[in-house]
Amino acid sequence: MNSKGRRRLVIIAILLLSGVFTRYVLLKPKPVEITAYTVQPGKVEETVTNSKAGTVKVRRRAKLSPAMGGRVVFLGAREGDKVAAGQVLLRLEDSDLRASLQLAERGYQAAQSTARESCLAADWAARELERNRLLNKQGIVSDATVDQLSNKNDAARARCEASKSEAKRAQAAVEVAQANWKKTELRAPFDGILAQLTTEVGEWITPSPPGVPIPPVLDILDNAGVYIQTPIDETDAGKLQVGMSARISLDPYPDQTFQGRVTRIAPFVQDIEGQNRTVDIEAEFSDSGFTKKLLPGTSADIEVIVQSRENVLRIPTYALLEGNRVLLVEGKRLAARNVKPGLRNWEFAEILQGLKQGDRIAVSLDRAEVKEGALVTVSGEAEK
Repeated sequence: MNSKGRRRLVIIAILLLSGVFTRYVLLKPKPVEITAYTVQPGKVEETVTNSKAGTVKVRRRAKLSPAMGGRVVFLGAREGDKVAAGQVLLRLEDSDLRASLQLAERGYQAAQSTARESCLAADWAARELERNRLLNKQGIVSDATVDQLSNKNDAARARCEASKSEAKRAQAAVEVAQANWKKTELRAPFDGILAQLTTEVGEWITPSPPGVPIPPVLDILDNAGVYIQTPIDETDAGKLQVGMSARISLDPYPDQTFQGRVTRIAPFVQDIEGQNRTVDIEAEFSDSGFTKKLLPGTSADIEVIVQSRENVLRIPTYALLEGNRVLLVEGKRLAARNVKPGLRNWEFAEILQGLKQGDRIAVSLDRAEVKEGALVTVSGEAEK
């Protein structure tokens, strides 16, 4: 072979080596970095969560206003103060009503005195009649005298009864005056906290006329009976029962959950236009002491535990692909694996078939290159 042929062979060899180098070195696919999860046993729960935010409420709450208008002369508590049942919270100017009550009481006293006088006179007339009847039987007193005394006795007895009736009427007038006077006071209906006060000493307040909504003057709540009310989707209502355990989350306490239980399931479905049909449920906190710190109106979420299984194989729920598949790490590549899930919630899903303890699956599925057959390298482990 001459030198020209040798040069041609060298060039061809160089081109072939360059192609091989380009294909297997320069164009070699780089492994995709993924986060993996090692399948291990643990607890899996089936849960039901609210369809929209719930609310912290109290069993007893009273929004109060006086039954009559007037000028405020006394306030027995301020917003945030604890109040006791029967405590005077507000008093209106009452000089005219106290005067009316005193007048009624004096009238009642006078009516009682008149009644006693009339009834004493009636008793005397009855005794006088009885004596004269005995004398009449002895022939000492005439029949006419006895008849006259009998008429006087009847008249005295009638005056006695009339005086008693007048005394009762005067007593009723006192009760009316007392009732009107008591309208100048507002008392706490139960032990609780004064949540809102919308008046001040010296201001005039007016009761709400029929059909006219006027904000209440006082708002009292009993924070000993705190509970959560929240709606759930009607499709989940059949899974729930009163007494089921629940986890409660509160916006003022992020990254914390509180134990509770379902205490009520509404017997009807809410059908509100523009919203999914829901069923209201109520749950109470297991720690009744903690509830005293809560403010009614706080938003809350409930996760009701329908079923719970311990020591079962589980994977993160978000690792399940459509068709109940996962991406299993086999060597340096991802392989699709069909699985049979069991219980699941938003966090974990039970795996009945398709995986075993120690298998590793891809959980960083937010990139298009993480797919079946991809060359991968595991750069991190998901929390278990």
